[in-house]
Amino acid sequence: MVDWLNQTDTAITIYLNELGHPYFNVFMLLLSKRLVWIPLYLFIIYRFVIVYPKNWWLIIGACIVTVVITDQTTSTLMKPFFQRLRPCHDLELNSLITNIGSCGGKYGFASSHAANTMGLAFFLTLKKEMKLSSLILVWAILVSYSRIYLGVHFFGDIIVGWVVGIVAAILANWLFEKVSLWTCAYN
Repeated sequence: MVDWLNQTDTAITIYLNELGHPYFNVFMLLLSKRLVWIPLYLFIIYRFVIVYPKNWWLIIGACIVTVVITDQTTSTLMKPFFQRLRPCHDLELNSLITNIGSCGGKYGFASSHAANTMGLAFFLTLKKEMKLSSLILVWAILVSYSRIYLGVHFFGDIIVGWVVGIVAAILANWLFEKVSLWTCAYN
């Protein structure tokens, strides 16, 4: 069963990676850069200040908690524990995977980019920020795909990253609701 999962994951990864075209390389590299998204993060903060004028700081804190949970779970716990090589570090895949840009760390399971972006997108969905969450969901999917396109993650790394992100968003939302109730009771 594990062999079948690995073979299927590799086949899907190779297929998605082969969809690349040199015209999109710069765009995909930009999608994976964190600093490029600062204007989006500032817009999200602005939106929360407008929509949640009394407790905007709590909701931004919950977004930060979501990303800290996702990033630490994937980078500090999962990657060292599972030690699954990134496609670009896997010698058997060198001739099958196109790697664009740097390869990153040795291990890639699960994708921190996928977990972080999906965590934020799902948290916004839980807050019923539908217009914003739809945009952020597209962003999360594009950023996640860029990781396969660039040859630095397997498809399974992305899917598991999304699961980590969704679980973290649910946990952060639960904490937000508890703290929000507590702060309202004492104001």
